[in-house]
Amino acid sequence: MDDSGITLRAGHADDWPAVSDLLSFAFHEPVSAEARDVEGSVVEPERTLVAEDGATVVGHAAAYTRELTVPGAIVPAAHVTLVGVAPTHKRRGLLTRMMHRQLREIAAAGREPIAVLWASETKIYPRFGYGPAAQRLRMEIMMREVRPPAGLAPGSADRLRLVEPKDVIAELTKVYERVRPERTGWSSRDDRWWRYVLADLESQRDGATGLRGVVYDTPDGPAGYALWRTKGEWDSRGPNSDVQVREVVADDPAAYAALWHFLLTIDLARTVKVHFAAVDEPLQYLVDEPRRLGSTLADGLWVRITDLPKALAARSYAAPVDVVLEVTDPLLEQNTGRWRLTAGPDGRATCTPTTDPADLACTILELGSAYLGATSLAALAAAGTVRELTPGSLRRAAVAFGWHRLPNPTEVF
Repeated sequence: MDDSGITLRAGHADDWPAVSDLLSFAFHEPVSAEARDVEGSVVEPERTLVAEDGATVVGHAAAYTRELTVPGAIVPAAHVTLVGVAPTHKRRGLLTRMMHRQLREIAAAGREPIAVLWASETKIYPRFGYGPAAQRLRMEIMMREVRPPAGLAPGSADRLRLVEPKDVIAELTKVYERVRPERTGWSSRDDRWWRYVLADLESQRDGATGLRGVVYDTPDGPAGYALWRTKGEWDSRGPNSDVQVREVVADDPAAYAALWHFLLTIDLARTVKVHFAAVDEPLQYLVDEPRRLGSTLADGLWVRITDLPKALAARSYAAPVDVVLEVTDPLLEQNTGRWRLTAGPDGRATCTPTTDPADLACTILELGSAYLGATSLAALAAAGTVRELTPGSLRRAAVAFGWHRLPNPTEVF
């Protein structure tokens, strides 16, 4: 307890009803009993923080134990979520207390070298060292104005098969796990998480149909799938329905093209809406009128490095590099100092403390921003937040921190 009289403690399972009510206030969303049960199915009580004013829950923060694909590797990552403060207890430093304690506990546990989150308000989390690490592409596609990519080839042994997503979790998992190691920004999904992702509550559909699925089958098994729903609409000109795409996953270009052909040619629909495409989504290069995709950028994953040497050594690098970084971290002091990052031609790296002169200087936030390979160190230097101390080091480091594919934040958690 501090001078405010508010106690911060580890959570337990019995907190969930009160926490759910708190988050309903914080995010202006009504919560049904069904939705509360679904959300509660993935909450890890031992990884929650609860703030209490007397017997009343007035703040909450949580983390999920999952993995995240980063350039060239899959690493344990604390998936920070369910952060909220009661409207009666704003501006009392409660959020700061919860974020500081959570990050210190993650670092002390030593399991997860990074924490990741989706930011409800983007001005909040840089205060705690989180950097914007991955954008996403939103598309509102005018279906009748673009020529779709090629569908199934005549005479092909491959087939498209409509499925009920919940009934084919094993098949979806097989495809997802083949693709996941190469898709920076994807999170691990065990059976519990698949059931959460596919929960498909009617109260959250906004009048659209239930979630639907299509699998791309080959003689060797499934090579891709798509998840979508439709929202029926008619106007004075006739059918005007939306196709709302949740996910397209394929490990083969032919399967990817055929799935998008299917989605872009659904009868009675005029618009395809996508909220979680990659900035370098291949569809942009498969249609004849890319402007008609209606593409806009939105923020996605934010990354906070909690164990600097472990995090930088865990990922791979696009080019050999030997650079000394001078890093400042006002919250996790063990990250502050000079670190030699060395990566060879195979992309594997080491990161060790050093007393050698620094080549680049930055805070922990800039390293989080650059960690997934989407935000360039050179762009951060142009913004004045990374300083080059040794001529030529910035260019080498910027190339090394990049990656051959941009991250694809595909799931809000």
